[in-house]
Amino acid sequence: MKIDSGTTAWMLAATALVLLMTPGLAFFYGGMTRAKSVLNMMMMSFVSIITVTIAWVLYGHSLAFTDNSMSWLNNFVGGLDALGLQSLVETATKPDGTGMPSLVFSAFQLTFAIITVALISGAIADRAKFGAWVLFSFIWASIVYFPVAHWVWGTGWLNALGIEDFAGGTVVHINAGAAALALALVLGKRKGWRKEPMRPHNLTLVLLGVGLLWFGWFGFNAGSELAVDGTAGLAFMNTQIATAVAAGAWIVVEKLRDGHATSLGVASGAVAGLVAITPACGFIDPWAAMLLGLIAGAVCAYAVGLKYRFNFDDSLDVVGVHLVGGVIGAVSLGFLAVYPFLDQQNKGLFYGGGFTQLGLQVLGPIAIGGYSFIVTWVIGKIIDKTMGFRIPVEDEVTGIDVTTHAETGYDLGTVHASGVSSPNGPLAPVTKKVEA
Repeated sequence: MKIDSGTTAWMLAATALVLLMTPGLAFFYGGMTRAKSVLNMMMMSFVSIITVTIAWVLYGHSLAFTDNSMSWLNNFVGGLDALGLQSLVETATKPDGTGMPSLVFSAFQLTFAIITVALISGAIADRAKFGAWVLFSFIWASIVYFPVAHWVWGTGWLNALGIEDFAGGTVVHINAGAAALALALVLGKRKGWRKEPMRPHNLTLVLLGVGLLWFGWFGFNAGSELAVDGTAGLAFMNTQIATAVAAGAWIVVEKLRDGHATSLGVASGAVAGLVAITPACGFIDPWAAMLLGLIAGAVCAYAVGLKYRFNFDDSLDVVGVHLVGGVIGAVSLGFLAVYPFLDQQNKGLFYGGGFTQLGLQVLGPIAIGGYSFIVTWVIGKIIDKTMGFRIPVEDEVTGIDVTTHAETGYDLGTVHASGVSSPNGPLAPVTKKVEA
């Protein structure tokens, strides 16, 4: 095995960047919840790293990226040639033994699986049993994410048809968004939804989280080229362009609609742009990335309100941002795709391509969204009918952090103490003169 050291070094860095996105998501989601739920929300992201990693090593990579010996079944799921990853230890990604080590590619793809599962958790904040989530994350990755990754990025049926998805608009965001909708319907609404204020408790955490997501997304998108070349550079720049424009578009909508631009809006707009550019980043021109960011930011700013119109409680707007943004990005390729040197029939309509590619870019979201929604609903219902998926109402009112984890996100005891401490022992109570 003679590896490409430059590519390998970049992909190791990109893998670390993508893994950082899951703790970033934990901050982003954690800040958006109420204070009594922040630790549980963050734990749902962190435990996804544990469960998905175990499943990936045992069989996930194999189901996603190897060929099934039964040709008809290979359309839907891979084989069992890489169980335990042992066969990847001494191999490279190219048949001649060059490229990057196969394990590096596997690690990179593992980080995608992890964050896809973690994304779903935002729809069911405040009310899901932690043990049920742990079980769900393991099952969902196994029978939804791994097969869908095979359909698009392996040798499955959508790949064979010619669908384009550079970094995961369908595999990650539409997949997670549809699952989030199904799970929100299974668990039902939070107690007091639309009657009690459920505002984000810590917007500082939200902005920190989106900063980490934005940073990590360069590995997510540029790393998906699996090489150090011009297309990776294009993906990198398009990611920045679309994200910045989408964040700006969201807060403009807020200003025109509500009279003020908000920090939550700029954070949500940035994520909408990141989501929309993901499938398109290596296929479109920079000017098109600006257009895509503008559309995604503006449309998603309105789409997050769909939960009120259709009466479902998507706690942290996973559907409005990830499902809607993912569809916008995936379908945009039917109009805007031009790079890298695609066959004429694979180019978008604006570049002389035909309607076939546009049809594929519509088919992918429908097929993946439908599969994910149905299977997620079934998994959720089975878990709910057996071990129960939702915490008791009294636990929800008290706060899931205390009742499930016996912890609180903020220990305010020292703030409210009657005195302050010093190295030499307690001091007298502190009093403050209040001016008339």
